[in-house]
Amino acid sequence: MRLGKMLPALVLALVIPVAAQAAEGAVVGGFGPRVGFSSNPDQLVLGGQALIGGIAPDVTFDPNIELGVGDNVTTVQFNFDFKYHLLLQGTPWRPYMGAGIGLAFFQIDNPAPFRDNSDTEVGGNFILGAGVPTASGSRFFAELRAGIGNLPDLKLVAGWNFKM
Repeated sequence: MRLGKMLPALVLALVIPVAAQAAEGAVVGGFGPRVGFSSNPDQLVLGGQALIGGIAPDVTFDPNIELGVGDNVTTVQFNFDFKYHLLLQGTPWRPYMGAGIGLAFFQIDNPAPFRDNSDTEVGGNFILGAGVPTASGSRFFAELRAGIGNLPDLKLVAGWNFKM
């Protein structure tokens, strides 16, 4: 079958679930700050993220940027995550699980007389977390991230997503 004939059906398949999801008050979109801690390197992590819903029912694309400081290393990491949000009956909490790709830039501060060095790494992330709406319509979230490859081993991060 040609792409030209499949394109209208594909567009409808994407639009109908998005409209239904918005009607149910699902996770649709937002942006906001994030803060937490990482292990290996042991760092304070600060950053921001966007939450882009409507990718598929209960799936969001959540790109983020994080700055990590501590353990004689400064880290700047870009993450490109997809998350699947579960719906639990009787509670506003929405647990989620996800995975993504991370691109990290490390600046390593070595003691004198050694020169500082830097490194760039690409790896994967596995994510478990939960979010809940606040009274103002924003969303609070907390998540545990496990890095694969040469990314930080574990991160515990919390933050807010303000409605777009």
